[in-house]
Amino acid sequence: MASIPLLRLSLPLHHQKPASFLLPHPLKPTLPSPARFRRALPRPTTTTRCSYTPIPATDRLISAASYFLPFFNGLQYGRFLFAKYPILATPFEPLLPLVSLYHSLPYASFITFFGFYIGVVRNPKLSHYARFNALQALVLDVLLVVPVLLQRIISPGQSGIGLKLTAWAHTGLFTIVVASFVYGLVFSILGKTPYLPFVAEAAGRQLD
Repeated sequence: MASIPLLRLSLPLHHQKPASFLLPHPLKPTLPSPARFRRALPRPTTTTRCSYTPIPATDRLISAASYFLPFFNGLQYGRFLFAKYPILATPFEPLLPLVSLYHSLPYASFITFFGFYIGVVRNPKLSHYARFNALQALVLDVLLVVPVLLQRIISPGQSGIGLKLTAWAHTGLFTIVVASFVYGLVFSILGKTPYLPFVAEAAGRQLD
């Protein structure tokens, strides 16, 4: 009979666990872990407010008018294109009286250039928007004079390969002039800032 207690003591301990071992401890918290609690919380939302200040109509008008200067001075580069394809001159026919009047006035290009430079670009009373567009148009107008000077220096001739290269160069310049004019005019009317490649960088450095 003395061997029975010894057999009971020799049993493994896991067979002697009480039934309360399967129940949660009364002192242990039953709340979820802090990590789960943080994930359950709603994330704070941030709202971004942006304000848009429309460009005044006066600044839009000045900006749009400034792009007519390089356009009028750059129409001369379209003579080879118009001679080959006369139908392409049709969209520009309504502007011919104004262009003829502009070129008939003595020193019209010179006076208009310095009028925009002194009256708009160097006028601190005007907005940065109008001054930047005016200066960008003036820089483009100055760049259009360079091919004319090169043509007078090089003298490509009136026939042969020199004439063909001149016609190609004039056609390319005319395309750039028209694209820049339409781009600058439309964006100025809409109150947006047009940025011409290379021209905008030069205008921004001089204006700052």
